[in-house]
Amino acid sequence: MKNSFFREADLLETLGFIMPISAPMQQRVNEQVITQTFNRKKLLLKPGETSRRLYFIRSGFLRAYFIDENGRECTTWFMGKGDLMISVYSFFTQQPAHEYIEVLQDCKLQSLTWNELNAFYADFREGNLLGRVVTQKYYILSEERAIFLRTHTPETRYKILLERYPEIEQQTTLTNIASYLGISRETLSRLRAKKLKMCHQSQNGENSISHFN
Repeated sequence: MKNSFFREADLLETLGFIMPISAPMQQRVNEQVITQTFNRKKLLLKPGETSRRLYFIRSGFLRAYFIDENGRECTTWFMGKGDLMISVYSFFTQQPAHEYIEVLQDCKLQSLTWNELNAFYADFREGNLLGRVVTQKYYILSEERAIFLRTHTPETRYKILLERYPEIEQQTTLTNIASYLGISRETLSRLRAKKLKMCHQSQNGENSISHFN
């Protein structure tokens, strides 16, 4: 059996973890979902464009960001394998977006259009319930993001991010990570140096104990 860590995520399988999916709905998803691959640095959405597709990440890593009044990129989301990626405001209102969606690592995405998704809501009971779950998830993520920036120290934010995406420092730039954490790159460098020092001290302590034993 292939190691699940390396296996690509699958949209139907992921939805099935939330609730059972009827055979007719599974068939509709298989008929309508499209699978595409995109290379690193591809922009799936730009400000002024309307988000027409809901993306499910089979593999790869993406981010959403906007440019502030000082011309700086501010990262608002990172999303990886098994996540859904949309411009929340633009997709649900079908109004022009204010942000970019960028591919950070070569990716494979499955997607459905806004019209297809709403047809699922109308035609399938579980489709309506799944839509509610997805919407609630993004409301919760938005609230968590606000709390994340307001109440946690930079060191705690960095720790939480690494717990969720352990490989993130290989998946994107330190500049992008710093912008997501709401800190300068210099502050991030200090946090990384402190973490590395603590790891070395921990390893040296373990080695000393082993040698003593």
